[in-house]
Amino acid sequence: MSRIADIAAALAGYDPKALGVDAVQAFLARLAEPAIVAESERIALRDALGRVLAEDIISPVSVPPHDNSAMDGFAFDGALLDTLAQEDVTVSLRIVGTALAGAAWRGTLAAGDAVKIMTGAMMPAGLDTVIPQEFCQVEGDTVRFPSSALRRGDNRRFAGEDLMQGTPALVRGEIISPAALGMVASLGLPMVSVVRRLRVAYFSTGDEILSVGEVPREGAVYDSNRYTVFGLLTRLGCEVIDLGLIRDDPASLESALRRAASEADAIVTSGGVSVGEADHTRAVMQRLGDMAFWRVAMRPGRPMAVGLIPTERDARGPAVLFGLPGNPVAVMVTFLAFVRPALLRMMGCNATCSAPPPLLRATSIDPIRKKPGRTEYQRGRVQAVPGSLPTVRIAGNQGSGVLSSMVEANGLVVLHHEQGSVAAGESVDVMMFDGVV
Repeated sequence: MSRIADIAAALAGYDPKALGVDAVQAFLARLAEPAIVAESERIALRDALGRVLAEDIISPVSVPPHDNSAMDGFAFDGALLDTLAQEDVTVSLRIVGTALAGAAWRGTLAAGDAVKIMTGAMMPAGLDTVIPQEFCQVEGDTVRFPSSALRRGDNRRFAGEDLMQGTPALVRGEIISPAALGMVASLGLPMVSVVRRLRVAYFSTGDEILSVGEVPREGAVYDSNRYTVFGLLTRLGCEVIDLGLIRDDPASLESALRRAASEADAIVTSGGVSVGEADHTRAVMQRLGDMAFWRVAMRPGRPMAVGLIPTERDARGPAVLFGLPGNPVAVMVTFLAFVRPALLRMMGCNATCSAPPPLLRATSIDPIRKKPGRTEYQRGRVQAVPGSLPTVRIAGNQGSGVLSSMVEANGLVVLHHEQGSVAAGESVDVMMFDGVV
């Protein structure tokens, strides 16, 4: 039995002619699993943003390496506060020195002494509390403050409070974010081990398609899909291989697919997966690989193909193929809902990082018509509302070929499979574009 058939057999209620969104996501998670990139490389930390960690990073030091002050103020032994009565009293301490960041203060302390201290400076031995300077009155070598302004131990950061030496700082399969860059830098590590970039080949199909720069002709449209797919793949951190525009010719399509499979880990195509007479892509795909052709219960983006194209390139196995619809918005929606999570899994991302984007709850300004029985993705514009849920308004024409409303939108209103029409004022789920598109 083929791998496609094996996965289909394991999914309850699998029906390629009426496949729900959840079933597609479950299918693709299984399809992507064996194709996870195994090769890794060590690169400079500054070049690691957006890459996937190939191994755990174990902290070689504690962060911070010593107890330190969280404030500019005066450090003292907080045991003094425990000896005071419950009522508010004025505390008076003798200032015996100054502790600066970057060096230890090694003076001599007696009961009732305080050390002026800067933010980040090491806490002098025997002192555990810092009173912020804004609560203090200083006269000569004496500092006074109300006892009610703090409790023992306030404003002290402990050694290892962020990370303890020998504990995992980041784990394999995480995407390195700006915050992660800072964390790795705080450990003093100049290099990290990351998964090789996923190589993804893509092309558009259709005799009616023009490449940008060509002279317009009657009945033809310019190829927007290659540019949106390029943007989506680049934002994802893939190594992109643009195979251009392929005409509706079986020999050309076969050549393009064979080349794509030999050069890439995954292939993304747009157009040619429906049942039209000129849609040769479907037939060529079926002849070359282990394929499934679906009618997904969703809007936009009903027709879709997935499969495996074998190659003799090396031991990495077949290339994973995603055949997307031809309409521009349908391409983007199916990519975000299905292809992106699968590619992230192939990139070595763990289950958390490769999950579909989290959904935001928002109040719909507009009524939205919908019949149960399919998942709909409508372009919307979300706005923040202080003290309440954000609101979302449907963004322009929702036709699957209308990119202008996709540009206007900052998220997709997700109307789930069994959900019906939405009244104005009801809450809906939104897949936000920020960081994704």
